Amino acid sequence: MTNCTTAEIRFPVCKRREVGVNFSGGSITSDGGVLLLREIDRRLGLTEAVTRCLPDPRNQDQVKHHHLSQLRQRVYALAHGYEDLNDHQTLRQDPAVQTAVGRDTALSSPSTLCRFENRMGRAEAVAIHKVIVDQFIASFTEAPAELVLDFDATDDPVHGQQEGRFFHGYYDHYCFLPLYVFCGEQLLVSYLRPSKIDGAKHAWAILALLVKRLRQAWPQVKIIFRGDSGFCRWRMLAWCDRHGVDYIVGLAKNSRLNSLAAEIQAKAERDYESSKTKQRLFQELNYAAATWDRPRRIIAKAEHSGRGANPRYVVTSLPGESQALYDDLYCARGEMENRIKEQQLGLFADRTSCHHWWPNQFRLLLSSLAYVLLERLRNLGLKGTELARSQVATIRLKLLKIGAAVIRNTRRVKLMLSSSYPYQEIFRKVAGRLLAAG
Repeated sequence: MTNCTTAEIRFPVCKRREVGVNFSGGSITSDGGVLLLREIDRRLGLTEAVTRCLPDPRNQDQVKHHHLSQLRQRVYALAHGYEDLNDHQTLRQDPAVQTAVGRDTALSSPSTLCRFENRMGRAEAVAIHKVIVDQFIASFTEAPAELVLDFDATDDPVHGQQEGRFFHGYYDHYCFLPLYVFCGEQLLVSYLRPSKIDGAKHAWAILALLVKRLRQAWPQVKIIFRGDSGFCRWRMLAWCDRHGVDYIVGLAKNSRLNSLAAEIQAKAERDYESSKTKQRLFQELNYAAATWDRPRRIIAKAEHSGRGANPRYVVTSLPGESQALYDDLYCARGEMENRIKEQQLGLFADRTSCHHWWPNQFRLLLSSLAYVLLERLRNLGLKGTELARSQVATIRLKLLKIGAAVIRNTRRVKLMLSSSYPYQEIFRKVAGRLLAAG
């Protein structure tokens, strides 16, 4: 590309020095950390494995942009904060991103990427989920003794008259209702659903598929299903009982449960009135709703504070002391909400603005792939550093969105980062770990 001399913009002097700005700096990128993403992707083989699942009906003799480069372009861009296809009109010319994708010419245009997304359907969504689960299994060096599978749903606002658009009374707007499954910080499922359904719909089938695949890899692993009261369906609990899957699931309060726990709730209220400090008491109940197949163990929490009574109930198949199960295991599911926020807010999983249904599911999975890369970067590269517990937006800001001058010729590509970059040591450590592992 020809670098033309441009007129300089003059600003007021500073300490008797002239201040000017021009556009003759050559190739500059604001995404100097993209090579870290490329390296973690190379180590995992993630985008290559996904690409093998994506059939390409185009005439390969005339294809300029192959699926692998298009997939990497979209996933790396999401990780770097580029949520819209329109961003790729300029991003496609970025030399650092081109290098990370594996090219040295212009990447796909927004219209080419749009056609790429709209070719995707149900079969591709299923296949990508299999790759994500296989990557989760491969992340363990030895068989885990126990896995806790967290299920939760969230709202995904729609962007117009899209397929699957329905109004949801609880969220009070038109939205989709994606279902997420995490195990710790690792993502297993991001399944787009319309919002006119029961929030637990298809969770049973997804749990069954996950259990089957995980037990193929680790026959002796203990699996625990964890969710809020929206996933308390007795047929699902009965399936868990039959297949040796433990569960700890929220149970919506009702008059019968409140009656059974009335004594400890009254005691909590009396204790609060005498001490003026919040009181929490626990009790075990044997309870079955009218539609259940049998009674199950219920943990009742009676809580009273200045805001009044706050009874909560959990159904579980696990042995152990009630308060420990509630506080240490059930309440830990709240951490999953942070993971969903990382997806929705940090990686734009709610940017499902295609008209047709399956391209929107594909967009949700593109965000999920970006999350997998950043989560593995956090777990493998940032362990023991000050960024070890950082969310994806912080990792992006401090490790990926780095200004750099780019020199590219027939022999080499070199990115020159600022000498005053404050996280040089962490960057070196992460790069060293990833390159050594390769």
